[in-house]
Amino acid sequence: MTTVFSVNAQAMSLVGFTAVATITLLLCVMTGPDRDDLDEFYTGYSSLSPMRNGLAIAGDYVSAATVLGTGGVIALFGYDGIVLALSTALSLMLLMFLLAEPLRNAGRFTMGDALTRRMPGRAVRIAACAVTLAALVPLMLVQLAGTGQLMAFILGFSGESLQTGCIIGVGALMISYAAIGGMKGTALIQILKIVMLLGSGMVVALLILHRFDWDPGALFDAAAQKSGVGSAFLSSGLQFAGGPSPDLDMITAQLTVVLGGGVLPHVTMRMYTASSARQVRRSMSWAVSGVALFVLVITVVGFGATALVGRELIAQVDPQGNTAYLLGSQAAFGGDVSSAETFLFTTVTTAVFLTLLASVAGMILACANSLAHDVFAARVREMSPRREMTVARLSALAVGVPAILLATQVQHRSLQWLVTLSFCLGASAIAPALVYSLFWRRFTRAGLLSTLIGGSLAVLALMPGTNLVSGSPLSAFPEADFNWFPFTTTGLLSIPLGFACGWLGTIASGRRKSEEQRHQYEAVEGWILAGAVRKDT
Repeated sequence: MTTVFSVNAQAMSLVGFTAVATITLLLCVMTGPDRDDLDEFYTGYSSLSPMRNGLAIAGDYVSAATVLGTGGVIALFGYDGIVLALSTALSLMLLMFLLAEPLRNAGRFTMGDALTRRMPGRAVRIAACAVTLAALVPLMLVQLAGTGQLMAFILGFSGESLQTGCIIGVGALMISYAAIGGMKGTALIQILKIVMLLGSGMVVALLILHRFDWDPGALFDAAAQKSGVGSAFLSSGLQFAGGPSPDLDMITAQLTVVLGGGVLPHVTMRMYTASSARQVRRSMSWAVSGVALFVLVITVVGFGATALVGRELIAQVDPQGNTAYLLGSQAAFGGDVSSAETFLFTTVTTAVFLTLLASVAGMILACANSLAHDVFAARVREMSPRREMTVARLSALAVGVPAILLATQVQHRSLQWLVTLSFCLGASAIAPALVYSLFWRRFTRAGLLSTLIGGSLAVLALMPGTNLVSGSPLSAFPEADFNWFPFTTTGLLSIPLGFACGWLGTIASGRRKSEEQRHQYEAVEGWILAGAVRKDT
C-alpha cells in the first residue's frame, strides 16, 4: 500500500484548496457586518435558523485536531480511540442538556458576559479573557503547525520553507475570516466545512464497509489482524499501556474530554447566536446529531485505515497517526482509481483543509471578541460601537500574528500536549466556573476568581510533568526527561482542585457575602434558568 498520492490527486487538491480559500474569503466579505453594528459582528443578529446554527456549532466543535487526532488514535489504538470519539460526542451532549440554555440566557457576546451576569466587575472579565486565551491559543498552534505538514503530505513537497509559507498563508486567511466576517461569516464557513466533511466522510465510510461486505465485525477483525497487537487492539488500555496506572489514566483522560470539550469558549460563543431558549435547544439537537454522525464516520475510516494500510505503516508516516484519516480515505478506493474517485478524494482533502481554516478562524474570533468586549470596552465606559468593532478586528490580528509565528517555531515537535492542555483548562477552570456561576446561589466573586485562577494554575503547574512533554520518544521534548506526573492529563488533580478552589473562595468570602450573592442570584434566576427576560449588560 503506497502512501504517496497520485499527481492527478495532488493537482486537483491544489485547485480545490485555492477554490475553497477564494470562495470562503468572498463569503466573508459579502456577509461582513457594518462598521458600527456590534450585534451583527458578535452574534450575526441571531438570524441563523436552528439547523444552520446547529451545523455551525458542530463545525466549531469538530476541529482539525479532532478529525486528524481522533482519527489517528482510532487507527493506532482501536478501542481506546472509539472511547475518545464517544467522549467527544458526550461532551457536547452535556453542554446541550446542562449549560446551553442558561449560557444563552445569561450571556450576550462572550463568556465574560455570562460570568458577570451575577458578579459584575472588571477583574472577572479580565480573568475570563485570560482563560479564554490560555485555552484556545494552544489549540490554534496545533492546527496552524499541522497545516504545513498536512499540505506537504498531500501535495508531495518536503521543503521546510514551503511548509512555513503554508502556515503563514493559511494563518493570514484565518485572521481575515475572523476580522472581516465576524460571527455570521465564520458561521457560513463552519456550515460549509461540516457539510463537506460529513458528506465526503460518509461516502468514504460506505466504500470501506463495501470492501468488507457491509460487515462491521469483519472490518474490526481485519483491523485487529493488521494492527500487530491482535485482540489487544479491540480491548481497552492499549493507548496508555506504558504508564503505571493505565486504567486510571484512561478514565482521567476521557473525563477531561467530557468536561472540557464542550465548554471551550469558541463553542460556547455560539450559544449567544440563538434568538430564544427554544432556538438554542433545536440548534443543539442539530449539533449533537452532526457530531454523532461524525463519530460513526471517523470510527469506520480509522478502522478502515488500519485494516487496509496497516498500523505500522500509519505510525511510520506519522507517529501520532494524524494522516490516518487521509490514508484510510485513499485506501478506500483501491488500486485503480477512476477520475470520479480522484475527484471524491479531492473533496476529502479539501474538506480537511477547510476544517483547518474554519477551526482556527472560530478560535481567533472567540479570542478577539473577548479581548475587545471584556478587556478594552469594559475599561472605557462609553466606547462607541464603531470603535469597539475596530478594536475587535485589531484584536484578531493581535492574537493571530503571534500564533502564526509560534506555530512556525514548533511545527516539527509533537504538540499533543497542547491539545490536552486546552481540554484540561476547559475541564479544570471553565467548567467549574460556569457550573457554579449558573447554578450555585451562594457563589461569590472571590470563589469565581479562585476557580478561574486556581484551576488554570493547577493545569499549568502539572502539565510540564506529564509524559506528553518529556520522557518519551513521542513527547514534545524527547531529548529531555522531567516527567514526574504519572498520567497523560492533569485532570485527576486539576479538576477536583478547580471545583475546590471555587468552594473555598466562596467559604472564605464569609456568610454575609454569600447571602448578598444569594439575593443577587435570586434576582436574575428567572433570566438565567428560564429565559424569562433577556437583560443585556
